[in-house]
Amino acid sequence: MAADPAARDVYVHHAFPEKQADLGEITMNYAETGDPSRPAVLLVPEQTGSWWGYEETMALLAQDFHVYAVDLRGQGRSSWTPKRYSLDNFGNDLVRFIALVVQRPVVVAGNSSGGVLAAWLSAYSMPGQIRGALCEDAPFFSSELVTTCGHSIRQAAGPLFDLFRTYLGDQWSVGDWAGYCRAAAASSSQMAGYFSADEIPQHMKEYDPEWARAFWEGTVALHCPHERMLTKVKTPVLLTHHMRGIDPETGTLIGAISDEQAARARALMESAGVPVSYESIPDALHMMHQFDPARYAKILTHWASSLPA
Repeated sequence: MAADPAARDVYVHHAFPEKQADLGEITMNYAETGDPSRPAVLLVPEQTGSWWGYEETMALLAQDFHVYAVDLRGQGRSSWTPKRYSLDNFGNDLVRFIALVVQRPVVVAGNSSGGVLAAWLSAYSMPGQIRGALCEDAPFFSSELVTTCGHSIRQAAGPLFDLFRTYLGDQWSVGDWAGYCRAAAASSSQMAGYFSADEIPQHMKEYDPEWARAFWEGTVALHCPHERMLTKVKTPVLLTHHMRGIDPETGTLIGAISDEQAARARALMESAGVPVSYESIPDALHMMHQFDPARYAKILTHWASSLPA
C-alpha cells in the first residue's frame, strides 16, 4: 500500500462528509457536525482507529455540542509520516488543528492512545485551548516501553503490535495478512485474536503499521514519559476505566490499564491541583464510544456539563 493516503484506494463512504486541514507537515482529515453555537468537543480515536469509529456517537453528541472527530497522522485519510510517529508530534498536530480549525476552547475526548493524547493536550497545549480532557480507557504507563508503574507495553498490548510490525510492516511494506492471522492464532496474546479476519478490516486498511513499531520499540513516548506528563495537566480530567484483568498463566495485562496504574495516574494528576474524576466501568469494551455510543455520550455530556464555561 502506498504511503500517501491520497494514493491508496481503500476508503468507503461514511455518514458525515470528510474535510482536510493543512497543518504544515501533515494534512489532517476530519469530520464535524452539530450547531457551531454550541460548545466544541474534539474526538480523538484509538490506535488503528479512524474518525468514523465515532459516527454514532457524533450523531448523539450533536444535540449538545459542535463535534469534531479527526484522523491522527498515520491513520485514515490523514498524512502518513514515516519515522515521525510520537506523542509529541501527534499532540502538536492537535494543537494546530484546534488553533486553525476549531478556533475556540474545546473539550477533548480520546480513546486508548487518543486518551493519552487528551492528557497530553491538558498538559502541553496552548493556554486556553482545552476546557477539559476525557481519557477513555487510556493506557497510561502500560503503553510505555520503560515505565514507572506496573505493566509495560511488552507485558500488555505489545505482542499484538509486534505481530503488526512483523507481518504488515511500515506503510504495509510486508502486507502478509494471512501470515499475521496464522501468527495471531498461535500467539499467547488474547488481543491478537481480536484483529484476525479473513479479509483485512477497513480500519486496518487505513492504518500505518509503523505506529505499532513505534509503540513496541518505545520511540513513541521516548521524550514524553507519562509520569511527567500527568503531573503537568492543567484542566479537569475524567478517566474512564473499562474491562481489565491479569492473565493468570502469563501475568500479562488484559485490557488497557490496570487498577494500580489507574490509581497512580489519578494521584499524579491530582498532584497538579486539577479536578480528576474517575469512572470504573469493568463491563465496558475498550472502545465504548463505538460499541456502546449511548452510554458513552451520556457519560461525556454529564461530565462536560460540570466544566467551567
